[in-house]
Amino acid sequence: MPSFDIVSELDMHEVTNAVDQANREIQQRYDFKGVKADFAMQDETVTLSAEVDFQLQQMLEVLRSKLTGRKIDIKCMEVKDPDVSGVKATQQVLLKQGLDQAMAKKITKLIKDSKLKVQSQIQGEKVRVTGKKRDDLQAAMAVLREADLELPLQYNNFRD
Repeated sequence: MPSFDIVSELDMHEVTNAVDQANREIQQRYDFKGVKADFAMQDETVTLSAEVDFQLQQMLEVLRSKLTGRKIDIKCMEVKDPDVSGVKATQQVLLKQGLDQAMAKKITKLIKDSKLKVQSQIQGEKVRVTGKKRDDLQAAMAVLREADLELPLQYNNFRD
């Protein structure tokens, strides 16, 4: 029976490369000359630090462009409010990956509401979709692509 898995994963190596590229661009930009501004990455959190709030917004745009250039969907970014204290401003950007229970239930509900002849079941941080025909599975993928979910989804482990 054909099946595939729905997951939400990030290539952390590409994320690290994007953060490094963003750091290099910030160091070379004219409007950041003489300014202490940098990106720091720890686990799945990128910390932006600069002198004022306005620079954080510019840095956020640079980070978005570098992530997009590395084929990472920016829907995975959860931008926190900036912390401005005196001469330093910081901002946290969380990179979300993995399907939590609520999102997995939302995906299975979307598939069931589409009236396709497929079954979906939650298996940890992924959703397995099975059906009798490959066309039904591809229709399920199309339904999920059209739905505006707040996480980027990948479809892997496609088996005939």
